[in-house]
Amino acid sequence: MKVEDLNKAKIPIVKIDKKLEKYRGKILFPKKLAIANEMLAKAKLPGLEKTNKI
Repeated sequence: MKVEDLNKAKIPIVKIDKKLEKYRGKILFPKKLAIANEMLAKAKLPGLEKTNKI
């Protein structure tokens, strides 16, 4: 493809580096993950009655 064709494309072209495969399935930041999971467990979503009313 030419550069002009890439610029006109509506779908972004992304090349993923194969070196990143070594990180698949590994938890890189366990402390931050634990904090995020704790925050998600405590988070409350709005009730459905309030969000459906116009």
